Amino acid sequence: MKIALLGFGKMGQLIGQLAATRGHQVVLVIGAENSHDLTIDALQKADVAIEFSAPEVAARHIQLCLEAGVPVVVGTTGWYDVYDELADLAKAKQGALLTATNFSLGVNLFFALSQWMGAAMADHPDYHVRIDETHHVHKKDAPSGTAITIAERLLEHLNLKGWSLNGTMDNSLPVFAHRSDEVPGTHEVRFSSAEDDIVLSHIAHNRNGFASGAVLAAEWLVKKQGVFTMKDVLGL
Repeated sequence: MKIALLGFGKMGQLIGQLAATRGHQVVLVIGAENSHDLTIDALQKADVAIEFSAPEVAARHIQLCLEAGVPVVVGTTGWYDVYDELADLAKAKQGALLTATNFSLGVNLFFALSQWMGAAMADHPDYHVRIDETHHVHKKDAPSGTAITIAERLLEHLNLKGWSLNGTMDNSLPVFAHRSDEVPGTHEVRFSSAEDDIVLSHIAHNRNGFASGAVLAAEWLVKKQGVFTMKDVLGL
C-alpha cells in the first residue's frame, strides 16, 4: 500500500514508522515547510492518504484528497464545522472519507462503554456527570475531539442541553480540558452523587495505539467508497 502522509509531526512520523513495519511505502510526506508540494498529481501516486496535520489546514487537505480520488483517513480534529460539507463531497465524488477523533482500539471501546453508561444512568438524575481530559501542552484544540465524542455519546441518553467547556452553560455536560507536559492523552468520565462516585477512565501510555489504529484504518479503507468511522473498521 502506498501512503501519502499529510502532517509530519510526532504522530505523522510514528505512523510512517509503523506503516513501514507492515510493508507499506510512504510516497508523499507533507509538512508545514513543504505544503506547496500538496497537489492532486502528487496525491494520485498514493493508494490512501493519512491526515494528521493541524485544524486550520485539515479541511483543505481532505478536499484535495477527495478531488484527487484518493481515500483519506483523518485524525486531525478541530475542523468538524465543515464536516457535513466534506462528507457530501466524498459522496458526490464517490470517494472515501474515514474520520475519527481517536484511532486507538482502547479509546473506541471506551466510547462504547461511555455510551452504555449514559443509557444506564439516564434514570438516575441524582448523579451528576463531568468529563476531564488531559493532553500535552502542544495540543491546539480544547477540549479534545475524543472528549467531544465521549460527550456526544453520553448526551444521546442524558437530559442535558449539550456539552460546554468548563461547564459555562446551564444544564450542560461540563468538559474540562487540562494541558500538562507530554501527556499522550487521559480521559475520565465521572458520575457523582452525595453517596458515591463512579469513574471511567482511559489512560494512554504512548501514541502507539493511535498510530497503529490509523494504519489499520487506512488498510481497511482502500478500495472502498463512502463515509466511515472507526465503528465501521472495528465492527462496533
